[in-house]
Amino acid sequence: MTPSAIERLLTLLATNPRVVAELIAAIPPTQLKSRPKPGKWSAHEQACHLAVVHQVMADRLERMLKEDVPVFRPYLPGEQEDDEALLKLDVETCLASYVRERDAWVARLRQLSLSDWERRARHPEYRDYSVYIMCRHIAMHDLLHAYRIEENLLAPRAEPTQE
Repeated sequence: MTPSAIERLLTLLATNPRVVAELIAAIPPTQLKSRPKPGKWSAHEQACHLAVVHQVMADRLERMLKEDVPVFRPYLPGEQEDDEALLKLDVETCLASYVRERDAWVARLRQLSLSDWERRARHPEYRDYSVYIMCRHIAMHDLLHAYRIEENLLAPRAEPTQE
């Protein structure tokens, strides 16, 4: 982990919410909550999930900076929340929060020392977990869900029948 690697990561973290917001804006409102397949999330759910997860990660960061090697439980939305929970959220409110809160988080991350970036935690899903790894993970997580939103945007739709 170098200062230039941290800077590239911060750029991703700052940019990703805007990419997601642009993708959501391109989806017709009538398709926003449409699930591509049973058991798969709609674009609406993908975007709202990112706002929820951002807060989980912001809380983890503060614990990692204050506690010596905190222990985290996995966040498992499919097991810890109602299947319809994300559909009940307002996507515009979630996106606005995601962009605003991520900007504040990136500003907070810019204040960290190199030793802060190396602070560790224990997470049962990962053999190693530092502030840097967590941030890198969330940047890739953002992009995974952006990709799923784009899949939803570009999926073929049934053509209306001509009568």
